[in-house]
Amino acid sequence: MILYNKIDRRELKLRLMQENFERRTLSFYRFVAIDDPQKYRDELFLKLTEMKVFGRIYVATEGINAQISVPLPEYERFKAYIQQHLFTHDVLLNEAIEDNGKSFYKLKILVKHKILSDGLDNSTFDIYEVGKHLDAVGYNHKLNEPGTVVIDLRNHYEHEVGHFENAILPDVDTYKESIPVIVDMLKEKQPKNIMLYCTGGIRCEKFSAYLRHQGFEQVFQLKGGVINYVHQVRELKLESKFKGKNFVFDDRMGERVTDEIIARCHQCGEPADTHVNCANDACHLLFIQCEACAAQYNQCCSDDCMSVIQLPDEVQKQLRKGKVHANAHHKSRFDNTKKINIVV
Repeated sequence: MILYNKIDRRELKLRLMQENFERRTLSFYRFVAIDDPQKYRDELFLKLTEMKVFGRIYVATEGINAQISVPLPEYERFKAYIQQHLFTHDVLLNEAIEDNGKSFYKLKILVKHKILSDGLDNSTFDIYEVGKHLDAVGYNHKLNEPGTVVIDLRNHYEHEVGHFENAILPDVDTYKESIPVIVDMLKEKQPKNIMLYCTGGIRCEKFSAYLRHQGFEQVFQLKGGVINYVHQVRELKLESKFKGKNFVFDDRMGERVTDEIIARCHQCGEPADTHVNCANDACHLLFIQCEACAAQYNQCCSDDCMSVIQLPDEVQKQLRKGKVHANAHHKSRFDNTKKINIVV
């Protein structure tokens, strides 16, 4: 039996658009000891394929990290399977803030060394001795306490479009890169309370344990991350201390939290917070683009890339041979003095 997808992505996207049922996008994670991640991965793939679940899941000896979309007709069956499983029982299923049902078009489950790329050695500290979880009410209240610092554990392109008021926003490309930067800063500041947040909670879970290992005692984390916070804020009619948009790692690229647009188009500098990937597949740069620039540049990041996508498909394939998605892991920063210029 085939335990991975072999169908062309264009065909898969077409099938997704033709579905006659709705989907629900959600995420979940758990740090839990998994002796045989490959066996668990294969079990997951068979079960979730049966239920037509799409998404991206990482499995490792330290746990599971999942971002998926589930057909509504299968949702209760899926939830029962997840909540009753040894590795995921009673896990928080974080439902998307905004959901068009088109977040993923295939199922991809990978066995990894870690479910979170953090550069930390799990054997040197207890990853289960985490900080205190706070709900939206508790988090809002704690924000006002003297001697409190709030730290965004997301990357620069994530917090550029949305973040908590007065949060420290490390200018980093990766979570792994942020860890020593934040630890050094905290050792210098020695705050009374350390409050962490991220998209869905997983980065806070590991980092809060590491901070406690480093000797920080008053460490708090936002339970379920920004996603769960927004659901609670709306349900309880609280003031949202998070402003702007919540970046997400699927085809939607972001979820609107408040009406404020706090970022700018990387090409013209006008207010904008829509992330896109350059339409030139040899570039694929992630950047922020307003509607006017999207029309002017044909969804590209530069004149050079716009010229490339006008070429015949075969010529484009030759141009990007050996360097497909050359900028797949490069995320643009806003520079109001010049427009992006990526030459391929």
